[in-house]
Amino acid sequence: MATYTADIEWTLKSGEDFLTGRYSRGHTIRFDGGTVVPASASPHIVGKWAVETAVDPEEMLVAALSNCHMLSFLHVARLAGFTIVAYRDHAEGVMEDIAPGRQAVTKVVLHPHIEWSGLVPDKETLRHLHHEAHDVCFIANSVKTQVSVA
Repeated sequence: MATYTADIEWTLKSGEDFLTGRYSRGHTIRFDGGTVVPASASPHIVGKWAVETAVDPEEMLVAALSNCHMLSFLHVARLAGFTIVAYRDHAEGVMEDIAPGRQAVTKVVLHPHIEWSGLVPDKETLRHLHHEAHDVCFIANSVKTQVSVA
């Protein structure tokens, strides 16, 4: 078993009005390795009270799914005897209504671009490697969100 931590810190700023919702959603996330990330609610949710240059939870979920898939894919491709020299992904998450007053990131589509050295897998082998990577991805195994590779 492993434990992972993140410390979240938010403070009401002078002049903001918490009870009317007129306050910045900007905050920080400090990870156990010391990295500090500026974070906020999504501008799609709270408009001008978001910090657009900060990372929002929905973006972090999409990034975590993409990141975990990539790390899992690198591992399964290596075990299958393939050499990857570069991997890029443009992941897209979709937020939808799931019930009255409830929303969720219901699907994430990964668009990986992989550069190989030497042997390159055929289309069916590539599909199988992505499927295997999805099956062993810790984050994909932790969410209900549909994750697919385009």
